[in-house]
Amino acid sequence: MEQAKIDRINFLAKKKKAEGLTQAEQDEQKALYEEYLEGYRRNLRATLGSTVIERPDGTREKLEKKEK
Repeated sequence: MEQAKIDRINFLAKKKKAEGLTQAEQDEQKALYEEYLEGYRRNLRATLGSTVIERPDGTREKLEKKEK
């Protein structure tokens, strides 16, 4: 996510606390926040996808998604 969008998220959060947001600003904030969260989740999945557990005996094992 571009720094300008992150700055806009922060601006809207501060404005919300100080004076409140219009409906259009609330919609913009929600859309930006969803975009931010999706990028965060994508990065976390990529990190976990490349994570390896090394056992005491020296074997290495990739993390796998846990079944529910």
